[in-house]
Amino acid sequence: MFGWGDAMPVHKLSPVIGIFAALTAFVIDQITKAIVVANAASLSTGIAVFPGFNLVFYRNDGVTFGLLGGAPWWSLIALALAICGWLGVMLFRAENAVETLAYGAIIGGALGNVIDRVRYRAVTDFLDFYINSTHWPAFNMADVFVVSGVGLLLAAPWVSARRPIKS
Repeated sequence: MFGWGDAMPVHKLSPVIGIFAALTAFVIDQITKAIVVANAASLSTGIAVFPGFNLVFYRNDGVTFGLLGGAPWWSLIALALAICGWLGVMLFRAENAVETLAYGAIIGGALGNVIDRVRYRAVTDFLDFYINSTHWPAFNMADVFVVSGVGLLLAAPWVSARRPIKS
């Protein structure tokens, strides 16, 4: 065990990074969604932020790109929680801080969307990017954290090649 003045052992630091990343992703997602829901009336028609980007209010009852739309909401929650459980195990088995950061971002984003499914039976999306009249499917900060976490996880072998956790 270590006290306030003692340095945390390197092998114990990595899970803390992942847990902090998960909490940060979750909080940012929930705050941004709360702001969007509070302004749903204004955002229902969309607000142009700059050319190519609008803020909108949209509820998606499916997963990415609306896939599995109409599936029972509880089944998507069960699937997300099972995946988060597996990712949590991977977070604690990770070999470096970059991997734990990635797992944490994915878990935090996924749990942010789970909370939406519990509360609204759908996910609140609000980021709308487009070129001319072609719009990318709207998404939210949870999605940003999940995709960023997956990208970081894919890059982890190169990013942290010289920084493995010592056991």
